Amino acid sequence: MFLERLGDTIDAVSEGIGRAAAWCALLMVLVQFVVVVMRYIFGIGSIMMQESVVYLHSFVFLIGAGYTLLKDGHVRVDIFYRTATPRNKAIVDILGVVFFLIPVSLLIWIYTWPYALKSWQVLEGSKETSGIHAVFILKSMILAFAALMILQGIALAARSAARLARSDGDAKSSSSGPRV
Repeated sequence: MFLERLGDTIDAVSEGIGRAAAWCALLMVLVQFVVVVMRYIFGIGSIMMQESVVYLHSFVFLIGAGYTLLKDGHVRVDIFYRTATPRNKAIVDILGVVFFLIPVSLLIWIYTWPYALKSWQVLEGSKETSGIHAVFILKSMILAFAALMILQGIALAARSAARLARSDGDAKSSSSGPRV
């Protein structure tokens, strides 16, 4: 079915990006460890390394958010959702994507676009001379976040719609009696 193939394709993209975010998390921990050792044992500081922890932290959370949605790892108030039938969960997921996730992500995109564009136009860099001179990339991660959330929301809605279509088909076929 088309909806399932669409969901699989988007899920594969999110899976790959999620794996990259996981490596960023490991790298972030290692860099932070080196920063601490350099500062407190050797008395050496590095603004670039300190800023790289901030960059990696933003990459982990901003580009990893779609992967987290794929793995159903977002916080959910599931008083009713937890005990709902698969059909009702699919309806809630579709409504959540259509009325909350996509509109909020589009608002984030719309309001971030000029902010990131200006940063790219001047190739904005760190305020520190020895810092990372790629703030424009950092600001672009907000756009990537919005796009990846919309994509993963589409995949979630597509899978939910396919689940609803299957459950409606099952209900129709079971009500007409056994198949021969």
